[in-house]
Amino acid sequence: MTGYAIIIERADDGGYGAWSPDLPGCVALGDTEAETVAEMKDAIQHHLEAMRDHGEPIPEPRTVAATVLTSAA
Repeated sequence: MTGYAIIIERADDGGYGAWSPDLPGCVALGDTEAETVAEMKDAIQHHLEAMRDHGEPIPEPRTVAATVLTSAA
């Protein structure tokens, strides 16, 4: 099973958006982080299915890890 890293960002309206650095154009929105992750799982599945249907190569994940850094500002 292949895993793709996702980035989750909080929107100005309080909702969340997610995207994957390894799958350009694959995005999802949700009202909570958990909902956004679930939506992104579906989005990745559909994105990969569409790529296969169009004969496009499936990219190998390149993103290895993500970390949250805090500043002392």
